[in-house]
Amino acid sequence: MDAAVKRWSDSGETRIPYWVYTDEGVYQSELERIWYGPHWLYAGLEAEVPEVGSYRTTTLGERPVIVVRSADDRVSVLENRCRHRGVQLCQARFGKEESLTCPYHQWSYALDGTLQGIPFKRGIDGKGGMPPDFNPKDHGLRRLRVEVVNGVVWATFSDRTPPFREYIGEKLWGYYERIFSGRGLRVIGYNRQLVPSNWKLIVENFKDTYHAALLHAFFARFGLFRPDQKTAIEIDETGRHACVMSIAPPRDPNATATNDVTAALPGFDASLQLEDRRLVEAVKELRGEETIGGTTVFPSVMFLQQINSMQVRQFIPKGPGQFELVWTHFGFEDDDEDMQKRRIRHANLFGPGGLVSSEDSEVVAMAQNGFSKSAEGSATIMEMGGREVIKSEDNQVTESAIRGMYHYYREVMGL
Repeated sequence: MDAAVKRWSDSGETRIPYWVYTDEGVYQSELERIWYGPHWLYAGLEAEVPEVGSYRTTTLGERPVIVVRSADDRVSVLENRCRHRGVQLCQARFGKEESLTCPYHQWSYALDGTLQGIPFKRGIDGKGGMPPDFNPKDHGLRRLRVEVVNGVVWATFSDRTPPFREYIGEKLWGYYERIFSGRGLRVIGYNRQLVPSNWKLIVENFKDTYHAALLHAFFARFGLFRPDQKTAIEIDETGRHACVMSIAPPRDPNATATNDVTAALPGFDASLQLEDRRLVEAVKELRGEETIGGTTVFPSVMFLQQINSMQVRQFIPKGPGQFELVWTHFGFEDDDEDMQKRRIRHANLFGPGGLVSSEDSEVVAMAQNGFSKSAEGSATIMEMGGREVIKSEDNQVTESAIRGMYHYYREVMGL
């Protein structure tokens, strides 16, 4: 069913209808209006394609693409399908090539996507071959618009997408630049997981400060993110992007650390201890006092700094009830050996088996299961922190960033 014929409740963004997460027609509309519409999509880090010819493959929306260093000063993003018969050109996640060649009929493309060679183009002995008026210049790989912004590669399928800095907005630009200042990046490693839930649920999750200390027992017990800490939630003017910042006071991670707030947390267990305190010990390295900073750039990615762990979390939709979550753990080119080891140690807090992240993928799958089995007209209740949308906050007990996202979502989707 077309998303435009669906009826949203008069309660607005305080009630999110379950069909938003389950309806195939709504999902197909999302692909066209959001993923292939005027939005910047995360395509990778420039550090992943350091030399001419080096590439990574990824998926934007449901379309496979190649992110390739096509010249010393250029990164290109190309659809990963031969123009001849649609065969995927690059199968590996990473590689290095002098050109891109189709395995089926060996059509060959330059690194910028230009069609440069067709076997038997003139036929054999005057027989067969391509028509005389066939022009290779008209049949290169589809090129996406690209901006490389402080080491991050962004791509869009639309000519209407505004420049990236305008797209993210000045309010959130400073948070983006706090991590991506232009300092050289270095990839540490990756995690990947396939999650049986709608892609929007994980975007909500990363905008949802309310759940953090309730769902993640490790966060609360060892003071990484707790409701009694100084917190700021900034939302851009459209409501689609958001940044969560928090400041954890210095404390002994093995101290009891109980107070009125922790006493109200059902999962708080003061008896839990750390055998290795280095797991939560951090070195200050970024601008500001914040010990955690997470920026969600709608619709495809979240960037998170938690102690000395730096992460990219990329969302790849795979139907209304499934998405892939790709984690890229990174640091900086000038990290010394101690910092590299610290980042790897802190990275173990996150990812599919992380001490403070594995619960997220489990709980959104539970939500999806609940949505798919519920009666027509069911909706989530989204009133924590009030009913306002596009409202920045100075506390964690709020869902305003989620309401802001759905305010924008409804405009784009015509709902």
